[in-house]
Amino acid sequence: MVTDPISDFLTRIRNASMAGHRVVDIPASNLKKEMTKILFDQGYILSYKFEDEGAQGNIKIALKYDKFTKEPVIKKLERISKPGLRKYASSDELPRVLNGLGIAIISTSHGVMTGKQAKNENVGGEVLCYVY
Repeated sequence: MVTDPISDFLTRIRNASMAGHRVVDIPASNLKKEMTKILFDQGYILSYKFEDEGAQGNIKIALKYDKFTKEPVIKKLERISKPGLRKYASSDELPRVLNGLGIAIISTSHGVMTGKQAKNENVGGEVLCYVY
C-alpha cells in the first residue's frame, strides 16, 4: 500500500530517467493519467499508453532524452503538496516555475491542468508538483 500515489508516480519517473531506462511502468489512476497527458502535451515525455489489465491497469511512459547529450529532458520533478501539508494557491497566486521555463501541475475544480492554463481560466487549486 502506497500512502502517496502521486509521489510514487513522480519517483518512478525520476528513478527511471536517472537510470537511463526507455520505458517505465506505473500503476494507473485517473489523476496519474491526467498528469501523464500534461507531461506529454508539454513535451516532457515521448509517448504514453494506458493498459487496462486487471483491476487497476498500468501506464507505460516512454521517457524522452536529448539526442546529442543523452541527458533526460526532465531535469527535476518536485512534489509540492504532500499528504501531511497540502499547498493551495488562488488564481492570482499561482507559482511560476523557473521563471516560466518549467510547469506547475495544479489540481483544480475544472480538472488537472498546468499553472498557465489555470491562470487563463482564472481558477486556483492544489499545487501538485513542479516539472522542469
